[in-house]
Amino acid sequence: MRISGWAFVALVATSAQAAPATLFQWEDYMDPPFLADYEARFHEKPNVSIFADEDEAFAKMRAGYKPDVMGPCYYEFPRWQEAGLLQPIDTTRLKNWNKISPTLRNLPGIAAGPNKVWFVPHYWGNTSITFRTDLAPEYVKSQSWNILFDPKYKGRVSVLDGVDDTVPFIAHMIGVDAYTMTPAQWLAVQAKLRALIAQTRFVSSDDTQLAQGLASGEIVAAMSWRVTYASLHKEGKPVAFMNPKGGMFTYVCGLVMHKDLSDEARALALIDSSIGDQAAAYTIEHIGDEPSNEEALKTVPNAVFENLGLGRDVETFLKAGIFQRRLKNKNQIVESWTEIKSGL
Repeated sequence: MRISGWAFVALVATSAQAAPATLFQWEDYMDPPFLADYEARFHEKPNVSIFADEDEAFAKMRAGYKPDVMGPCYYEFPRWQEAGLLQPIDTTRLKNWNKISPTLRNLPGIAAGPNKVWFVPHYWGNTSITFRTDLAPEYVKSQSWNILFDPKYKGRVSVLDGVDDTVPFIAHMIGVDAYTMTPAQWLAVQAKLRALIAQTRFVSSDDTQLAQGLASGEIVAAMSWRVTYASLHKEGKPVAFMNPKGGMFTYVCGLVMHKDLSDEARALALIDSSIGDQAAAYTIEHIGDEPSNEEALKTVPNAVFENLGLGRDVETFLKAGIFQRRLKNKNQIVESWTEIKSGL
């Protein structure tokens, strides 16, 4: 097809005016290594916006915010999809797709048709309790999440804000499966959550706040992701990440694409950049989670994994813990947890 000179100029001008893509993501996952490949391709920095937890992100998008690429975890993305916020991602346009572990590429429910997915796995990790081994030495050999309810440490513990972490965690402590609980069991979980709030210093999903609280001794133990432990361990602080009987909670987080994105090529490039080799190495070496890009992991020394107490195989990892899934009646759970937290 021939294009006239004026039409060609207009086409170039339109392309040049395309706005940078916007990434709506957890704080740690918008560091420069995740954006480097995108910036090299488009010679621009993407816009970045942080969310503290997925409930906050969901509410903001339902209110009209339209980022291009978002970073929910596996248990959350179906809610966003059903709300009409997402569009399928063409995996043939992602150069790093085939570097992702087959276990993650074949997670149930992510397929959106031939060569298309709703959710691109980005990294995997776990939720447990980071605690000060010098301030609570009795829990070093006898690791137990009951430290959260130990009267000795009342006012010196913290838990995560998001219901996808805290509700299954506390439910598990009283023998309830949060993903299949009955109304009566949910009442029991709520009672335990109220008791938990009476014990806590603060509720937060801010890695920096959690790390600072543990480093200063303001808090002795905090429900956290491994990133909190990894940052303090790297600084030489006396901390441990609990691995009690039954294992920790495990999760997979990923990337999705908004249905009303501004530029598909830029959005896809931003996803590809986030799962690229440079980003993958940074994930394990500096954040403490493990990347979905298993090809890049092959170049990471064994000492890095040993230092964090991690293995290389995602399938073994996920089977060893309690995999975080989608909560039923989540809106009701969010409302109840918000009310319970108000008792602080």
